[in-house]
Amino acid sequence: MVKPSARSWLFGLTVSLAVVVSAGDAMGQQQDTQTAVPRFLVLPATNAEWTPLTEAIPIWTYDWTYSGQAYSAAIVGSAPAGDAETTIPVFLIPVRIEVAGETFNPKTVQSNGRTAIVNTQASPLFKNIPFEEAGTDLGDTQYIDAYQRANFWSSTSTNPNWHTRLGTPTVLPIQTVKVPPGDGQVAVEFGVTVALADDDFFDAEVQKFLKKFPQITANSIPIFMVYDTYLTDGGECCVGGYHSYNGKQAYSVFSYIGTPGAFAEDVAALSHELGELVMDPFTNNYSPCGILEVGDPLEGDANYGTYPYVHHDFTYHLQDLTFITYFGAPAATSLDSRTTFQGKSLGVCANGS
Repeated sequence: MVKPSARSWLFGLTVSLAVVVSAGDAMGQQQDTQTAVPRFLVLPATNAEWTPLTEAIPIWTYDWTYSGQAYSAAIVGSAPAGDAETTIPVFLIPVRIEVAGETFNPKTVQSNGRTAIVNTQASPLFKNIPFEEAGTDLGDTQYIDAYQRANFWSSTSTNPNWHTRLGTPTVLPIQTVKVPPGDGQVAVEFGVTVALADDDFFDAEVQKFLKKFPQITANSIPIFMVYDTYLTDGGECCVGGYHSYNGKQAYSVFSYIGTPGAFAEDVAALSHELGELVMDPFTNNYSPCGILEVGDPLEGDANYGTYPYVHHDFTYHLQDLTFITYFGAPAATSLDSRTTFQGKSLGVCANGS
């Protein structure tokens, strides 16, 4: 979802949820009194036009025409018409949030005995599992790679060695952000006690962290992880994540919510943001629907558009993503002429961008 400089919202999601919490559940916490709206956003790029850098993230370009209008998208990886495998280095930066006397820590142990950090590393976003869609074996691979193979199946079907994979995340030391009263609070959203932090305040902290770690280079994807935390925009909740490009670095922020069934459960928000970052790393790919955001059109579906994937002893929730065909590319481009990875049938731009 685009976050324009005028701070207005473009909503791809029309579902709103009013949360009702018992007095016992809310004891000692501020009960939510507003309507919580699940959403994602894109912070606008610092520079409107991408300029190639010495260590830029690898990019290929896809061109298509819809209704007589030509479009072009810069996409992470190598052209699927070839047979190359690309692996993008990934850095995972856990961020501990301190607000209103409480702490929200990505090191919190989950139901399977592992921390949220370890569960993220072990998820199908970074580990290979079998993928089959439309009766077609997409191989043992990662979720975003399987999505991209199906997205451009007209080319990848004859190039079995083509992949765009994410490297095993290098976990950097946990960082702490102390949120002042004017920029955040503790609240109950979707039945979960969470931290709330203003997105502009938080992104300013992200820029500091990007400068702090010299090992984060422009050819990598740094991912900032918060736990049981939603971001807000102008006080409005609830943002599960965003991706951006600061003129040098494409990066992403996501929330890992540890309560089953809640918005941004486990790595759901990360699956959304990684799909969008890979398809629009510089936040300036445009389409007939507007900006090319592949997750936003589906976030209002049941279960926030997520599907369960069991890996080892944990059930992960990964969001469905739209194909380039949803944005007006020829139907034959994708697997089985689908418009989404999970096979939901949609017209071009039917749910906006």
